[in-house]
Amino acid sequence: MKKYISKFHYLTQDITGRSHVQQVQTACEAGANWIQYRCMSKPEDELIDEINEIAAICDDWGATLIITNHYELLDRVDAQGVHIEDFDADLVTIRKVIGEDKTLGASATNPDDLLIIQSLGVVDYCGYGPFAHTDTKPNDYTLLGFEGYRKLEKLPLDIPVIAVGGIQLQDVELLLKTGVYGIAVSGAINLSPDPAAAVKAFYRKVY
Repeated sequence: MKKYISKFHYLTQDITGRSHVQQVQTACEAGANWIQYRCMSKPEDELIDEINEIAAICDDWGATLIITNHYELLDRVDAQGVHIEDFDADLVTIRKVIGEDKTLGASATNPDDLLIIQSLGVVDYCGYGPFAHTDTKPNDYTLLGFEGYRKLEKLPLDIPVIAVGGIQLQDVELLLKTGVYGIAVSGAINLSPDPAAAVKAFYRKVY
């Protein structure tokens, strides 16, 4: 079942001074229509309360809410899907657990894994990166750069590929010319002096 996938994914993050709820309120008011809640610092019971508070904001603004990793919470929160960052996760089983109606996203760092994920037939989109250095999600994977995304044009892909990892505003135009479906942004917005203005600027570049 084909699902709506935005071309602009906004991700929250654990930062000092601005809660995930505040981040989402700002992003939605500024026009973000796809919110990925990415909290790595709270126990499950606190996650549920916060996700439902964020879900209410997303409902008010008509934004899609995706939660990171915690697919087991989908029957207890008002979210439209889940993004799985674990490269070893059993995506087929996760699809069975969450059902067909929920959106399922996965992550890949190289063409082979991207094609494997697509071949499973259960994933709605795939985050692909890292594009550049990022401190949001420390890793030692090869940085893809523009050339890494240009190689996607030679692959038999039919799922939306979302570029992710260290993307700055000036990168968006060239990235979208490589053949990726869209972009995901976190730090360039959340660490900006004016996150609302940053959301609007990215949105204009994408759409």
